[in-house]
Amino acid sequence: MTTTTTTTTARTATATATSIPAETYWYEVDSPVGRLLLTAAADGALTSLSVPGQKGGRTVRDGWRHDAGPFRAAEEQLGAYFAGELTEFRLPLRAEGTAFRERVWAALDDVPYGATTTYGEVAARIGASRPAVRAVGGAIGANPLLILRPCHRVIGADGSLTGYAGGLERKTRLLSLEGAPVSPPVPHPATPR
Repeated sequence: MTTTTTTTTARTATATATSIPAETYWYEVDSPVGRLLLTAAADGALTSLSVPGQKGGRTVRDGWRHDAGPFRAAEEQLGAYFAGELTEFRLPLRAEGTAFRERVWAALDDVPYGATTTYGEVAARIGASRPAVRAVGGAIGANPLLILRPCHRVIGADGSLTGYAGGLERKTRLLSLEGAPVSPPVPHPATPR
């Protein structure tokens, strides 16, 4: 089953976890935050954007097709974003996950360029209870479309930077690029043994 949702930042097609794309295309793009690995389905919808060393990031697999063709618009828009000339991506995206994760990821699309939100605010936006904030954080951490689906704009309730699958240094650079207020990460005290 595939559903299509239109948002202000991207046209997003969401597939159930049981569908398997017939063919995966890949391409790499240089950026100020490292080499970006993009993947797309045969119809050109982007399925992931990963950075080197990313927690849970994708790596090229046997059988994938290396082809720049499906990624021309993404490469152009990413270049404009990093040059400070683009504030909103308009690309076909397809993320696969549970219904809960898909709701969380869709909520990320509504966080504007240069702004930040908290995990609690995302939970409230999707109608999740306060205790669900941890699950919201887990869904945000599993976002397969870094930068394009702006999980870097989610910060701690106290305004501090918190985890980012691409690393806090990249999160800081992305927020600084966008002109968002940035607080240093809060160090956590060592756990006594």
